[in-house]
Amino acid sequence: MKTIHKLGLTSLIVITLLFSCKKANYASGETTDSRMAADSTEISSSAAVEQKDSKQKFIRTADIKFKVKNVVKSTYAIENAVQKFGGFVTYTNLQSNIHEQIKTKISLDSTLETTKYSVENNITIRVPNTQLDTVIKTIAKQIDFLDYRVIKADDVSLKILANQLSQKRGTVNQKRVEQAIDSKGKKINDVIEAENNLANQKEDNDNKIVENLSLQDQINFSTVTLQLYQNETTRQEITASEKDSTSYQPNLGIQIFDALKSGWNILQAILVFLLNIWPIILLAFGGWFLYKRYSKK
Repeated sequence: MKTIHKLGLTSLIVITLLFSCKKANYASGETTDSRMAADSTEISSSAAVEQKDSKQKFIRTADIKFKVKNVVKSTYAIENAVQKFGGFVTYTNLQSNIHEQIKTKISLDSTLETTKYSVENNITIRVPNTQLDTVIKTIAKQIDFLDYRVIKADDVSLKILANQLSQKRGTVNQKRVEQAIDSKGKKINDVIEAENNLANQKEDNDNKIVENLSLQDQINFSTVTLQLYQNETTRQEITASEKDSTSYQPNLGIQIFDALKSGWNILQAILVFLLNIWPIILLAFGGWFLYKRYSKK
């Protein structure tokens, strides 16, 4: 009976431990899933979501800096996602920055070249404002560590309205000036001044039209600036060693022959030089001879 009681107690303890471990694993899995879900949405914002029934007109922009596992692969993934959702890339600057380069000679003809570098890319993309939130959430899948994210929604409704009203006033003034020129413009100076005013008014109207078109374009397509980087990478490569200049010198026999040849050339040059100045040598010898002869007397 005692043995049976001990076996029953042992079985109860084992079952309790298994149940506790299973519950702990479930809780841990639930926490992990929750953390993953939070990570996939933490860079998004309500400022990136378009309000369909809103009368306001927003220019939405985003500025995000983050670390990735591989900059090149993440760049391709982001570019494909942008194209998929109807956007386009306006700027990309993929480059490697070398931090340190060490050359170690490992044999007479081989050198180990160690390079420490980091890869980064600055990307500017434009996406439809209706897809901004979706694109940002897609980009979040590439993030290994988020440095910062800034999302802005600037309301330009009043700016557009002010440009439209200014354009209407300009059109009315333009018509009035044109009528004044046709009916009352008699003197050439008055006509020229009125024409200049009319040209300035037309230019102001055109500028308001262009500004509104630019604002509308920024409303329709949001601008996203991305800064991608990865951990420092080390690259090692074995290359052929550069030979010293002494390795390329000729042997002793060739050096002796070259020395004799150079000496003969120098001797020839001296002889040619003496022949070229023989009058000077002759005068000097004559002067020395006369000096010796008359100096004794």
